[in-house]
Amino acid sequence: MELDKIHNVYFIGIGGIGMSALARYFKYIGKNVAGYDRTPTRLTTALGGENIHVCFMDDVAFIPDQYQNKESTLVVITPAVNKNHPQWKYFTDNGYQIKKRAEVLGIITKDTFCFAVAGTHGKTTTSSILGHILHASRVDVTAFLGGLVEGYNSNLIGRGKSVTVVEADEFDRSFMHLHPNIACITSMDADHLDIYGDSTAIEDSFREFAAKVKDKNKLFVPNGVALDALTIGINDGSTYTATNITIQDGWYMFDIVTPTEKIRGVKFALPGRHNITNALLAFAMAATYGVNTMVIAGALSTFKGVKRRFSYQIKTHDLVYIDDYAHHPTEIDAVYNAVTELYPDKKILALFQPHLYSRTRDFIDGFAKSLSAFDTVALLDIYPARELPIEGVTSQWLLDKITSKNKCLISKTEVLPMLQQTDATVIVTIGAGDIGELVPEIKKILHEKS
Repeated sequence: MELDKIHNVYFIGIGGIGMSALARYFKYIGKNVAGYDRTPTRLTTALGGENIHVCFMDDVAFIPDQYQNKESTLVVITPAVNKNHPQWKYFTDNGYQIKKRAEVLGIITKDTFCFAVAGTHGKTTTSSILGHILHASRVDVTAFLGGLVEGYNSNLIGRGKSVTVVEADEFDRSFMHLHPNIACITSMDADHLDIYGDSTAIEDSFREFAAKVKDKNKLFVPNGVALDALTIGINDGSTYTATNITIQDGWYMFDIVTPTEKIRGVKFALPGRHNITNALLAFAMAATYGVNTMVIAGALSTFKGVKRRFSYQIKTHDLVYIDDYAHHPTEIDAVYNAVTELYPDKKILALFQPHLYSRTRDFIDGFAKSLSAFDTVALLDIYPARELPIEGVTSQWLLDKITSKNKCLISKTEVLPMLQQTDATVIVTIGAGDIGELVPEIKKILHEKS
C-alpha cells in the first residue's frame, strides 16, 4: 500500500485511543479523515473539533460520499469491532483496502527510524515519556500513544516525518507488524490469555518481537526480564541504574549511572518506583539515539504525565483523588505501592471496574490479592468491551475472594452517593473500561464535599 495514493482514510472504531492517534496523524499529513464509533465520548468530541467527521450510526448510508471511491480510500479497523459490523461488511464486500491499525503503523514505521515500546505494562507511560523527550530535544518525531499526554492534551506528539515512537501492542500479535530500530520490553507478564492460551506462548511472542532488533545494544529491558538485552534498574548495577533516590516536595530526585557517566539530581514528577523504571527505559533509548543526556534529564523534569495513569484529579492536604487505567493485578500492585508510599497514614478507597470477562477469569486470584491490600474496595460490574459474558464470571465472584473488611459491589448510579459518605481521604478509581467517563462527576462531587 502506497500512502501517497490514498486521499481518504475511514476508521471503524475511530474513538479508540490508538485509532484516534492514527486519525489525527492522517489529518495532519493532509488526508480526508472520517470514521464510525458506537457512542460519543470526550475523545470523539475532540476529533470533531479537529474537522474529523465522526458518525455514531452503523448504517452504510451514513458513510460520506467521498469515501465511496475505493481506489483512493483506506479503511482502518480495530479488533474491538465485530467483523459482522455493517460498515466493515460493506467495505469488505466492495473490495476496499482494509488494514488493521497495527498494519498501518507497520507501513508508517517501515520508512522511519522507529522506537518501539513493548511489554504487558507501562507501554503508554514509557512511550509518552520518550515522545516528550525527543520532541523537547527537537528530534523530527511523531509519537503514536495510547493515552492523552498532559501538557499536549493529545495522543499524538509532534508532526515529524523521519522518526516515530509507537506502542508495540502484544494483543493479537500486533507488534509483529512493526519495524523497530530501538526498542524496549517493559515486562512479559501473562495477559491476553484469550489470545495466547498460556504464559509460555506470550513470552515466546515477546522473544519473537525482540528478535526484530538485530543490535542487542539497542534493546532494553528491566533487570530480571529474561532477554538478551541491555538492562535498566534501581540500585542494582544495571547498564542504566537509578541511585540515591529521595522524595522532595512530591518529586523523585535521583542520579542515573550509565556506562559512561553519572547524571546527578534528575527530577521526575510521576509517583511510584515503576515510573522511575519507565523513565530509565525512555532515557536509555533516547541516549542511545544520540540525544544529549543533560537535555534528556531536563526533559524528564518537565514531563507532566499521562491522563488516567496515576492522574491526580484532586491534590490537597485533606483530600486526594487519583485516576488510573490499571487493569491487571501487577498494575494494581503498582498503584497501591505508589499511593501508600506517598500517603502512608491516609485511609484509601479503591473503586475498581474489571475489564473483560476473560481477564477477570484468568487472573481472579491475582486481582483478589492485589485489591485486598486496600483499606476499602468498591467494585463495579465487569466492563465487557469486545466480549460476551462468561457464565459464573462476575464482579460478585471477585468480591467474594477479596479479604478487605470494607468491600462492596455497586452500580454506576451508586458511585457518587457512596463517595459523599466515605471517610477515606485518598480516593483511587482504577480500570480500563468506561470508568474514566465518571471522573468529571466524581471530581465535582468530591470538590463540593470538601
